[in-house]
This record gives sequence, structure tokens and C-alpha cells, in this order.
Amino acid sequence: MKVLLGHSYFQHFDPKLAEAHQPYPPLGTMVAAALLRESGHDVVMFDAMLETSTAGWDVLLDGEQPDAAVLFEDNFNYLSKMCLSRMRDAAVDMLGAARDRGVFAVAAGSDASDNVELYLDAGATAVISGEGDEALVELLAEHLADEPLGGLGGVSVRVDGEVVSGPPRPNLKRLDELPFAARDLVDIDAYRRVWMEHHGRFSLNAVTTRGCPYHCNWCAKPIWGQRYNARSVDDVVAEMVELRDAHRPDHLWFADDIFGLKPGWIQRFAERVEAEDVALPFKCLSRPDLLVRKDTAEALGAAGCEEVWVGAESGSQKILDAMEKGTTVEQIVEAADRVHAAGYRIAFFIQFGYPGETLDDIQATLEMIWRARPDDIGISVSYPLPGTTFHERVRDELGDVRNWVDSSDLAMLFDGPFPTEFYRALHERVHTEYRLRRTGWAARRGERPDARAAAVAARDLALLPLRRWQVRRLATPSERALPELSIDLDRAAAAEPSAQPVSLGSTRRRGGD
Repeated sequence: MKVLLGHSYFQHFDPKLAEAHQPYPPLGTMVAAALLRESGHDVVMFDAMLETSTAGWDVLLDGEQPDAAVLFEDNFNYLSKMCLSRMRDAAVDMLGAARDRGVFAVAAGSDASDNVELYLDAGATAVISGEGDEALVELLAEHLADEPLGGLGGVSVRVDGEVVSGPPRPNLKRLDELPFAARDLVDIDAYRRVWMEHHGRFSLNAVTTRGCPYHCNWCAKPIWGQRYNARSVDDVVAEMVELRDAHRPDHLWFADDIFGLKPGWIQRFAERVEAEDVALPFKCLSRPDLLVRKDTAEALGAAGCEEVWVGAESGSQKILDAMEKGTTVEQIVEAADRVHAAGYRIAFFIQFGYPGETLDDIQATLEMIWRARPDDIGISVSYPLPGTTFHERVRDELGDVRNWVDSSDLAMLFDGPFPTEFYRALHERVHTEYRLRRTGWAARRGERPDARAAAVAARDLALLPLRRWQVRRLATPSERALPELSIDLDRAAAAEPSAQPVSLGSTRRRGGD
């Protein structure tokens, strides 16, 4: 069977990501492609990431005349989980184009799992909920055999106008049995050109695990639920060898929700990459409580980590506990200290707007950032995703708009502590002051800013009073305004605790920036 396989995340439709110029191939989609080929199908790929419209999908539908058209979203792209409305609109257009041509169409991914009927209405004959890899292979086999599709595990179809869904399908546990991603089906050189032009090095993505076992009550898990399964060190390193030989990346992004959770995994990984001579600088995601456990922070540095992102979220213990994060403010600060001492970077995801957050809590978050001195921050606001405890809590407060248009939206989709305008102003204020503080931290280490950095600092210094005024103006009358914080860089630097020198960088990301 000839299968046209694609996804609907267009970097072009997400201005913030387009401006960052850090595109990655659709890893989950490419793994599904490899599995389909292993099952005997002829696979053609439509990679939306670097496209500017859905026109290329239409061209492939007409030129290849596939037997099936599958939108298999990259489940390792966190923005797919956020279900940005521009990407959903693109998916609807692509499924409609397949339906109009009489092509058997399938949709799989986070948004499809949460909105089965919407995707069936758009043109999908079947919608796969959850992990999807094995379900897709079985679904296409049943379609090829002209068997009825109702009742297949993880698959929903319409029968006599009614949606019929099969039972949930268990997650794959033996991940080493999956083939490596079919990277030959995308234009890797196009990705290389973007990276080299804007960053002077080429980064590729890989993944060592699937899922997350933690209980943060705002985090949606429509694909893997509460499960966490890991590949073996040997399997991951074997893929790194293939990447080195075939594509020569200068850097890797491990797109796991949590990298190296299993005890001893990171230490064994460090040993194997050295033995195979495939050590590459990489970035990954972890948690503060893991980084302060035994020698994890140090082992991660020894394995080649260049930058680790953690969900710090808040400097208020009250808010962390309400989120069920399972971490403490002191662990966040200690994790930053240990990473810096080990010689690499740490970056924080910060989330404002969780129910019950006050200006005192926001101030506590700022003070935590200034204490920990992260090398980058990404700022978002609480985002109610279907299937979460948080979503259930604010369900009655949700308006007609349930998704952000793109990842820079920052709209409050529920009746939060403050209005959207407040959080957009806070986003600007915190980033402005953070850049100034970071300049002060660098000055304390004896680093002198170049002309561009000095110009940015001068601009930020001039803008900061306005940014603060905007936040105060938009705060509700019943709350006190955010206190003024010093912007005397010499005095701020002198007051900072001593720090190990680190090289500063700018990577991204989650919902906000």
C-alpha cells in the first residue's frame, strides 16, 4: 500500500518559532514512517515544518495518488500537545483535501485524541487515540483486507453515523524493537542550511524515552498517560552512531519529557558515548529534584549536556504544591548551583497565572530567578488542556476560545488571577529585567559585553520603568503593585552570590518565551 504520511506543524504559522530559526524534523512522524516501511508499505512523506502552506500536501495527493493519507503528528513536539489553532486549521484543510479526492484518511496525535469527532468531521475515516504506532500498522492492514474497522484498539470510526471507539491500546514497552526514525524521508540538508545560516552549527533531535510518570496537574498526557518507558543505552548510542555517520550533526536535542529518569541510566550513557566516540553537546529536559539526587547533575555534564531545561514554574512553594509539582523552591536553586558548578547551563520554564497566584507569589518567582541565575528562561501562562485536573477545575470559566493561535499568544483561556493584558505586560517586564540581571551576572564574572549586548542593555535600562508601570497599571485594584527592584547593575552584581563561570546561550522553549 502506498501511504502519504505527514503532520500539520508548520513553523511558518508560528512566528516566534520561525524567528528562532531552530527547526527540527518531525521525530514521531518519522518513527511511524519507519515502522510502516518495515511492515511493507511504500511511504511518501510530507514534512510541514519548513513549508509555508498546505499546497505541497495537495501536490503529493495528486502526484502520488496514495491509497491512504495519514496525519501522524510528532508527539515529541510539545507544541503539538498544546494544539495551536493555526496547526489545527492546517490539519483540517489537509484531511479535507484527502477526503475530496476519495483517499482513505487517518489522523493521530494529541489534538485528534482529544477531539475525535472534529477530526472525523474534517475528513478522517479513522482517528487514532494514544501512542498510535502499532495501531496505525494494524489499521492499515485491516483497511487493506477490507475488514470492518470498528472495535480496533485505540481507533475511532463512524458506523451508521455514530462514533465507535475501540478499547485503549497499551503503550509500547520494548522501545528497542522500534526502528530508528526514517530521516531519509525528509530534507535534512534544508534543516542544516537553516541552522548553519543562523547559528553556525547543525542540531538534530532524538529521543530516549516515552512519557512521564509525574503528576503535575496542568500537564496533559493524551498519548502516553502516566507511563514512562525507556530505550536501552546501547540502542540510543547505536542511533547516535547512525546520526554521526549519515548526517554529521554538531549538537543534539533529546526531546524526552524527562531525560534519564531511570537510576544509573545517565552514568551508563556517559560511559557508552565515550567508548563509541560519539559524544556531542546536547540539550535535554529534567527536573530539579532529579538534578540534586546523588551525582545526577555531574553525570549529565560528563555525558555531554550543554544545557538542561527544567520546569521551575514558580518561586512560590504554595503554587508549586497547588500544581502538584513534587519539587521545592530550594531544590530549584540547588539544581542551578550544581549545574553551574559542573560547567554547563540550566534554563527555567516559568509559568504565571495558576489559580490562586497573587502578586506576592509572582514576586517570590522573580526572587527565585535572581537567586538561581538561570542561563535562559521561557515564560508562559497556565494553559488548560483537556484531560487534566487543572482543566476540570477551571472548566466552568473557559470561554469560547480554547486554544492559543500560536505559541506567542499568552492568552488567559480561563478566569485567571489577572487579565491577559497583565500577563503579556509581565512577560515583557520579566524578560527585560532578566536580561539586565544577566548582564550584571556576566560583569561579576569579569565578562565585558560586546557592542550589541551593550546596546540591548542600554535599551532595556531605558524601558524597564515603563515595563514596571504597565504591570502596576494592569494589576487589579485589590492587589498591591509589584515592588520596585533595583536596576543598578553594579550594586546588583555586588550583591549576587559568587558563581562559577558559565557560557551563556539562548535556546528555547515551551509554551511561552
